[in-house]
Amino acid sequence: MISDGRDPPGMDTLTLEDIFSFRLAGDTTATAGQPSEQEFSAIAKAGYEVVINLGLHDAPYALPNEPLLVESLGMKYLHIPVDFSQPEMSDLQNFFDAMASNEGRRVFIHCAANKRVTAFLGLYRVIKLNWGPERAFELMHEIWKPNHVWERFIRDALQK
Repeated sequence: MISDGRDPPGMDTLTLEDIFSFRLAGDTTATAGQPSEQEFSAIAKAGYEVVINLGLHDAPYALPNEPLLVESLGMKYLHIPVDFSQPEMSDLQNFFDAMASNEGRRVFIHCAANKRVTAFLGLYRVIKLNWGPERAFELMHEIWKPNHVWERFIRDALQK
């Protein structure tokens, strides 16, 4: 089929809220689960400049061409692969560095289901922005209750 340059049917009504587990996390930050190709177009149209992916590229939910897709839409792509069953402090530090280097830019952060993201964002807000833990982890508590691996990871990160 030859494209006439218009969006496919339904694209004109696609909103960020259609993305799985989407949450606004402030004026310049949004979080979600894995977006589809069409949803990445909506993210770009909404003015996001940077996409940070905390998911794994080889996971069943991952888009095989995500880095190229995001960059073709004019956004910067950063990948910090976080193993959900074994998050590392180095992953968290990489996330902190990515957030600091993109301060003031519109950032869209995602993983598979917005669990890794909301935990890392909560830690960023407590450790780097000096937010109180209750407020910092509001998004996380809307989405999920961390299992023992993540409870320990969060506790250890807050104690450092």
